[in-house]
Amino acid sequence: MKFTATHIGTATVLLEIDGVRLLTDPVFDPAPAEYRHDPVVLRSTAGPALTVDDLPDIDAVLLSHDDHPDNLDATGRTLLAGRPVLTTESGAARLGDRAVGLAPWSSYALEVRGTALRVTATPGVHGPVGDVVGFVVEAEGETEALYISGDTVHVDALDEIGRRFSIGTALLHLGAARIAAFGDGRLLTMDAAQGAALTCSLGAHTAVPVHYASWQHFTEDREQITAAFTTAGLADRLRWLTPGARETLG
Repeated sequence: MKFTATHIGTATVLLEIDGVRLLTDPVFDPAPAEYRHDPVVLRSTAGPALTVDDLPDIDAVLLSHDDHPDNLDATGRTLLAGRPVLTTESGAARLGDRAVGLAPWSSYALEVRGTALRVTATPGVHGPVGDVVGFVVEAEGETEALYISGDTVHVDALDEIGRRFSIGTALLHLGAARIAAFGDGRLLTMDAAQGAALTCSLGAHTAVPVHYASWQHFTEDREQITAAFTTAGLADRLRWLTPGARETLG
């Protein structure tokens, strides 16, 4: 499936598929910024490559979860009203309006201007910090689908994705996020080695890292991601997006 992607920052990506515009995990607050929810403190270090005023009209939002500011912040929330927001069941209950809660493996038919997309929620485990989903996006007549991991570590349940779908491109939330307040150093998102293993499991020919920069709680960067994929023999599958640039994938 061919589509265009504009990486705006963190896990915020503008996707254009057959003329349908999807926005993932909207984060648009200026940086640096600090967000406190005791005992957790999150600090951003860089802002988005585009502002909300730079965006075209958005048809739907794919929101992996609604309760963390590195996936949905105050400015990002202004983009939710008046359009479908596909997210977790608990998140939809909090957001109301046109939010649609999807349990893992449930699907939503999105029809926009004569184009039909099928969005299926996928499992995710985000440590002790709440519900999360990923997404598989399919377009009519296409043999390959797009996978967006959401904030998750690589658990066995994710290996089912590659058995159910033919994944061409995978947008992977990496960065090896860790929160010191939890005290045990556990991963909250995939590290690079897990991302490489999941790429293999999916059978994806293209792996696009997102969610690896601009926040202090990310512990792996581009260099470490490249090294892990090289070690796994997958360096040729990595595709880096230039923030703010509209690029063709698939």
